[in-house]
Amino acid sequence: MPLVNGFKLLEIIKERHVCAGAYNTTDLITTMGILDAVEQSKIPAFIQIAPTNIPLSGYGYIFDMVKRYADKMETPVTLHLDHGKNFQNVVDACRAGFGSVMTDNAQYEYDENVAHTRQAVEFAQGYGVPVEAELGAIAGKEDDYVNPDHKYTDPDQVVDFVERTGVNLLAVAVGNVHGLNLDPNIKFDLLKEIQSVCKVPLVLHGASGIPDEQINQMVNYGVVKINVASDLRKAYIQSMGKDYEKDNDRFDLVNVTLDARKAVKDVVYHKINVMNKLSPAQVY
Repeated sequence: MPLVNGFKLLEIIKERHVCAGAYNTTDLITTMGILDAVEQSKIPAFIQIAPTNIPLSGYGYIFDMVKRYADKMETPVTLHLDHGKNFQNVVDACRAGFGSVMTDNAQYEYDENVAHTRQAVEFAQGYGVPVEAELGAIAGKEDDYVNPDHKYTDPDQVVDFVERTGVNLLAVAVGNVHGLNLDPNIKFDLLKEIQSVCKVPLVLHGASGIPDEQINQMVNYGVVKINVASDLRKAYIQSMGKDYEKDNDRFDLVNVTLDARKAVKDVVYHKINVMNKLSPAQVY
């Protein structure tokens, strides 16, 4: 089916009581590997790209790539902007046809975060797409930006933040980290407290480093979207590296990239199963 609007995808997720992975792409090979796995699993998903990865392909090219594949799929998919760091990122994504966007203003103090988020929400409303925002700050390495410290989401701010911004999804900091080099420590008691007061669905970033046994609990804590990036990039690069090690005179780029596509697919398929507590027999 064609790409669906983020609001529609959230409805489907709620109806099916599943947790949607949000998988970061950069190029055609990563995109196809992700969507291969999503279509095989039949579990709805977000495919997303951060502005730091946009210079390689551009908003329009990413939209065209994802749409061309999604048009042949049965499983609903939304194209999402991940970690829009300024208002222009949101504008560019909406104008390119993205079905949902994230405005990440966690680097600002609370009131400034509210103001920037509200601006993004008001603009995105004109395009009919949902907006995700972050409250608190997630430690770790996000592309070229490194945040060494956790700033946990304050449950006492959640109600006010959601009401004042009009945001549709809330990314929380509960011990999750970006990247693969820090040890995540999910505070489920904090996550439960946030769930009890938050009127919008929750999002968990930094799932690459979180153990499977913790990931498969998230659907019971109001989490509808779980972001995975580092694991996919690692699989892609390692696949190409292994092919080179086997034969450093190789020049058959098609087969090397097909191996990388399958490596990405395998990681995504595993993550989908873990998020939704599925056994292989349950994936149809």
